[in-house]
Amino acid sequence: MAEKTTVDESSPIRRRNFLLGAGTAVAAGLAPPAAAPAQPAASSASTAPATASGPTTYLTLTETEVAFFAAAADTMIPADELTPSGTDCGVVTFIDRQLASAWGGGAKMYRNGPFRKAKREYGYQLPLTPRQFFAAGIVATNAWTRKLYGKDFDRLAAKDREDALKALEQGKAALDDFDGKQFFEALLQITMEAFFADPIYGGNRNKASWKMLGFPGLPAVYSNLIEEYRNKRYVAEPQSIADFS
Repeated sequence: MAEKTTVDESSPIRRRNFLLGAGTAVAAGLAPPAAAPAQPAASSASTAPATASGPTTYLTLTETEVAFFAAAADTMIPADELTPSGTDCGVVTFIDRQLASAWGGGAKMYRNGPFRKAKREYGYQLPLTPRQFFAAGIVATNAWTRKLYGKDFDRLAAKDREDALKALEQGKAALDDFDGKQFFEALLQITMEAFFADPIYGGNRNKASWKMLGFPGLPAVYSNLIEEYRNKRYVAEPQSIADFS
């Protein structure tokens, strides 16, 4: 078995760090400009257990990919006194819908090349669509964790999953022909999108993250109260798009 990667213990992946990471730069071209309900589009769709209402049928993710995203989401967003776990908040459902959408298929990406290695500030330089990028990243990460721990990422103990994500974040994961740091940044970005987006897109189930932050939801709903509550605390039940449909 390969020697385990040593990571900097001064930057543990905790919920607070996850929330503070909302401004983390991600490869240009891989962050969804706006979440959109996806159209069914996959013969590789899988069915996996859902925590609340029976099995969930995924539009594009395979069982291996569902397991990976679920393990990553629950490591970044563990269940605690603030919110349920990432999977219970619908993170995987959101990701599946986004990757099955036109964005996931690279509909607005320039893909005619040339494709060269470039400085990170030049943005995303790969020929892969977001769907292909995440699929390749999962394959590469699982291959790396099998060498390191003898298991796929989703089968690792919680501490080992944290260490693996730290190594990816710090660019210390030796993935074969794949940029682990770039993959981690994209994974973190789409996980945050899922956790904080309007629930109509599949994530932020029961408005869990909005309730945690005290975010009221659709701002226009409260426009008539701005003057009355200026510089005062206003407590309201969050309102999403679906509440007005």
